[in-house]
Amino acid sequence: MRPIRIALTKGRLEEKSIEMFEQLGYDCSEVRNKGRRLVLPIKNANIEIILAKAADVITYVENGVCDLGVVGKDTIMENGGTFYEVADLGFGRCRFALAVPAGADFYAGYHTRCIASKYVNVTRNYFEKKNMDVDIVKIEGSVELAPILGLSDAIVDIVETGTTLKENGLVVAEEVCQVSARMIVNIASMKLRKTEINELITQVESYVQEREAQKKAMEEYGWGVDEFRAVFRNNYLDEEDVEDVD
Repeated sequence: MRPIRIALTKGRLEEKSIEMFEQLGYDCSEVRNKGRRLVLPIKNANIEIILAKAADVITYVENGVCDLGVVGKDTIMENGGTFYEVADLGFGRCRFALAVPAGADFYAGYHTRCIASKYVNVTRNYFEKKNMDVDIVKIEGSVELAPILGLSDAIVDIVETGTTLKENGLVVAEEVCQVSARMIVNIASMKLRKTEINELITQVESYVQEREAQKKAMEEYGWGVDEFRAVFRNNYLDEEDVEDVD
């Protein structure tokens, strides 16, 4: 039987996913030393890792050439698709936000606002829920340019630290929603390889729960890294998580 295929989003989510699988005991050495290869075996399991762009992860899972995928909720919200969304992995956290030029009153006046965004569907759905008619301009590159050049009144984009917005004279007016990495599963694969996939999902869910428990413990007890590691044998937090707690 062919290996279970898991499509990972290249870049940051790829790295975080590999860390997760390593914590779960999977040998990801081939993925760590991938070179230019895009299909890579997990040596100690019947699993193959496929590296792809975010939107393509959904395409591969939806069409059944990959059984599972790890992709950002932002991509799921924008592209949709037919699959099972089985787990919030807790990493890759960021937010969609409505940003405007500093000092601007987005809701002043009665004209139709123009919004620039790479995420046209997310933007449309957001303003439909607010019962607002807006014009949407799709921008593929640096969306911050649109209000600077007078093309739009505001933007909807992914925001992490807000530094890029600030340096371009923009401020967050409203948070649209929080997003993070999700695990998705092909519908047919869930039926045909139910035992293998459910076992993997259970492992991932346990990892996520333990990771959240560790983070909560650090917050509640004010532990330093050394105290934390003395209590938890398996350290599922990384430097970024520790910085968040601090």
